[in-house]
Amino acid sequence: MARHLLMVNNSIEVKLVSAEQVWPIRHIAMWPEADFSYIKLPEDPKGMHFGLLIDGELISVVSLFDRGSGVFQFRKFATLPEHQGNGYGSLLLKHMLQHARHMMARQIWCNARTHKQRFYEKFGFKSTGETFIKKDQAYTIMALNGKEINLTGFKNQTCQV
Repeated sequence: MARHLLMVNNSIEVKLVSAEQVWPIRHIAMWPEADFSYIKLPEDPKGMHFGLLIDGELISVVSLFDRGSGVFQFRKFATLPEHQGNGYGSLLLKHMLQHARHMMARQIWCNARTHKQRFYEKFGFKSTGETFIKKDQAYTIMALNGKEINLTGFKNQTCQV
């Protein structure tokens, strides 16, 4: 399953990984207090799972799901806590968005944790105005039209290693 997609430098790479590989990262980074089964999605077998690895260690993951008619949803975007704030998640998200653009996505959306809304806005995502709460966590549905997937502004973005 693990197919090499992007070698950023000798120590950082992005590649497709299996659902089983993303589950531990999801659990640790998103819902460590929940039962491990909580982070598994029934649709995981049908998703594309992207992972960012440093020196072969998986530290950030995101799962992309085709909803039909050119609409994609990404879910369970997570970076291990000790690696957050270094740009790794941004690099992974950028790569996943480029992949969706190559798949002719006309829209990409996600359920963003409301306190992370500004992060997604940097990539051009806009709030749909729809919000909800799940397990005491506030979410905002954010979307990006495919024609707006323009990531050239991130070409100079680097990760701190």
